[in-house]
Amino acid sequence: MPRFRPTCWLSFALAILLLPAAAQAAMHTYRYDTVHSQIVFSIDHDGYSRPFGRLRIAHGWLRFDPDDWSHASTVLDIDMGSADMGDAKWNDAVCGGSLLDCSHERYAHFVSTSVERKDASHGVLHGELTLHGVTRPVTLPFTLNRLARTIFGMHVVAGFSATATLDRTAFGITAFPNAIGHNVAVWLELEAIRDDHIDTTSGAKP
Repeated sequence: MPRFRPTCWLSFALAILLLPAAAQAAMHTYRYDTVHSQIVFSIDHDGYSRPFGRLRIAHGWLRFDPDDWSHASTVLDIDMGSADMGDAKWNDAVCGGSLLDCSHERYAHFVSTSVERKDASHGVLHGELTLHGVTRPVTLPFTLNRLARTIFGMHVVAGFSATATLDRTAFGITAFPNAIGHNVAVWLELEAIRDDHIDTTSGAKP
């Protein structure tokens, strides 16, 4: 009958004791990298084209375990005043009171409610978006592109791509119905830096 050396039993006991700690350590928080994250949107312009605009992320955080997506969550604030259509006058029109009304509703606020994992790198994020003072449920299919330490070893970064389609009229943005389309296509390219010191109890901004 084979005999187990004491060191084997000790290693086995330590492994069992450390299992809960390992599972706990897998969940980390990340802050969105506002430099390397981008939001691009497109909307119909009187049937002639679908011009693109860009928005900046103001701040936000992500809680994520790559092995268990069921408890993932995120909060994100988008600076609507940063809307850039490539022309100063066009930017002013988009931010004006008839459309985004940036002077009164500067930030859009997203809070996740659940995550569905589809396969190793794809999922669907469900949440609520507050835009123009109106809150509506939204769904964002997304891809986990990569989660790794940077080539310089300075940070651990999680990178995602996501898409959404929003009906602007559902958020009370109803001006110019014959010149501007109702549906807005949105693309999000997001990078988040691991930062376990973020306070996730008080909204997006730490």
